[in-house]
Amino acid sequence: MSTPVLTSLLADLADDFREPQFLWQVATVAVCFALAWLSSRYLKRLFAGGDASSGMVHIGVQSFSRVLMPLLTVIFLAIAKEALARWQHTNLLTLLFPIMGSLALIRLAFYILRKTFVREGRIGSFLAAFEKLFAGLVWLGVVLHYTGLWPDLIDTLDSVVLPVGKNKISLLSIIQATISVIFTMVIALWASAALEARLMALPNAHSSFKVVMSRVGRALLILLAILISLTLVGIDLTVLSVFGGALGVGLGFGLQKIASSYVSGFIILIDRSMSIGDMISVDKFNGKVTQINTRYTVLQGLDGAESVIPNEMLVSTPVQNYSLTNSSVAMWTDLTVAYDTDLDSLLPLLAEAARVTERVCQEPGPSAYLMRFGADGLELRVGFWIADPENGRSNVLSAVNRAIWTVIREQGANLPFPQRVITLAQSPAELVRELGAKS
Repeated sequence: MSTPVLTSLLADLADDFREPQFLWQVATVAVCFALAWLSSRYLKRLFAGGDASSGMVHIGVQSFSRVLMPLLTVIFLAIAKEALARWQHTNLLTLLFPIMGSLALIRLAFYILRKTFVREGRIGSFLAAFEKLFAGLVWLGVVLHYTGLWPDLIDTLDSVVLPVGKNKISLLSIIQATISVIFTMVIALWASAALEARLMALPNAHSSFKVVMSRVGRALLILLAILISLTLVGIDLTVLSVFGGALGVGLGFGLQKIASSYVSGFIILIDRSMSIGDMISVDKFNGKVTQINTRYTVLQGLDGAESVIPNEMLVSTPVQNYSLTNSSVAMWTDLTVAYDTDLDSLLPLLAEAARVTERVCQEPGPSAYLMRFGADGLELRVGFWIADPENGRSNVLSAVNRAIWTVIREQGANLPFPQRVITLAQSPAELVRELGAKS
């Protein structure tokens, strides 16, 4: 078994402590920590003061600030070690370098994981447990390094061979392959999340364009990560041609609907026929578009219920979009008044009642019309426009009807109800006698 690294370093530090040059190591370490602290504060102020419109690449300052200090300390320690090693020993810097490097690695991993998987500031129990496991493994590696057991552990893992089909793979190769795949996928997901956040912050780009670019970017980054991880594992990429052929056959037969929905999702986002926030109606579903995903679109109805619509339906079925070019929606309410009503004075009052109602557009303004001469009275219609149908239509219709009812009562107009006259061919007495004779 090899000599523990920590024992050797402590022995060398004991020898250096007796020499005056040891103070140079202590001073160098203090300067490295001070420079790292000052540099981290400067970088935090620089990034925090940047303007999003200036094109500066922003990072999460509040979360990345915990990474800056140990990361800069490692950089300054590495530079100082190389410079100071020309004149004297650097055992103190060698002792501190793995500790600060491990701390920087743990905090950087936490930053990447939380930027990738945390939504709305809530950390899931699985992610919290994984972070603790990762930190424990890193510190375990530091302990193995200082005790000199790291080379022995590598040799032991390499000697354990597992049969996989006709081949034999060492346990060390499996662990390295797993770490490579996880590392490349996490980096790809983190990069796609950062790209999506950057695209969504563009002020002048259309929402559909931003969603399309974020989806395409995520797909390309994940594909690139898969190819890189397969190469690192040692899998020949030519075997993907067989998988691609099988996938094509599967899409052709069993996955037509799913493939159509995915393609339709990109078509919807590219042609901008609808975007997030639009009020649409398709088939028996209607509501506001809250999500446009690659396979489905989510509609939130005015009652709060959410409908998941496959994108294929939105492409192959006629869709009524109330917000495509103009969000204004025409509405009306019908009423019937008696034939003796003075329409010349009533119609302007009905239009004015709708005009003063909240959320009713002033341009074009409300209007009142005589639609037809009905069997029970004069049939009128009061039409008006609203500009915010996403806030509901029944509530504004109710407000207009209440305002119209107030005008009807003030004017003393009569709202007739249907009346029917039944004429008997015989008098009741004759009918009773006839029925009695038959019995």
